Amino acid sequence: MHIFAAALGLSAILATSSAAFLVVKLVGAAYILTMAVGLLRSRKADGTTAAPVLPALPYRRIFSQGFLTNVLNPKVALFFLAFVPQFIDAHAPSTALAFIVLGCIFNVNGMLWCGALALTTARASERLKINPAVSLWLKRVTGGLFVWLGVKLALSEQH
Repeated sequence: MHIFAAALGLSAILATSSAAFLVVKLVGAAYILTMAVGLLRSRKADGTTAAPVLPALPYRRIFSQGFLTNVLNPKVALFFLAFVPQFIDAHAPSTALAFIVLGCIFNVNGMLWCGALALTTARASERLKINPAVSLWLKRVTGGLFVWLGVKLALSEQH
């Protein structure tokens, strides 16, 4: 989304419009804080020593969570607006197309990295038997981190 938004000039609007930046920033912060509340409200699983079995999430929900997390982050739009144009010739016949091609290259590289990371962590989590108390502690720490990130995003200023 950010690649196409930047190619079409929408990221420039976000960079120059305080109101647009504020809306995206606050919606993104609210989304992060909602995830934090869910983690902080986690309860300890039963007293067994086996790792808790989590229900599988539908792919649609996983995709929508990732999509919202990305789209509602105004810093990503500003990154693409600041970083990618450095590699585009100002006299190129179609700067929008060049923007899209470079953005797609960036996405393919990111997808390869994130895919490898997901496979590695999935294998590691299969082999680890996490104590329910440790699992609860990790969720609470992550929830606290998300609260900090949400508040930091909400209080961040447009540069």
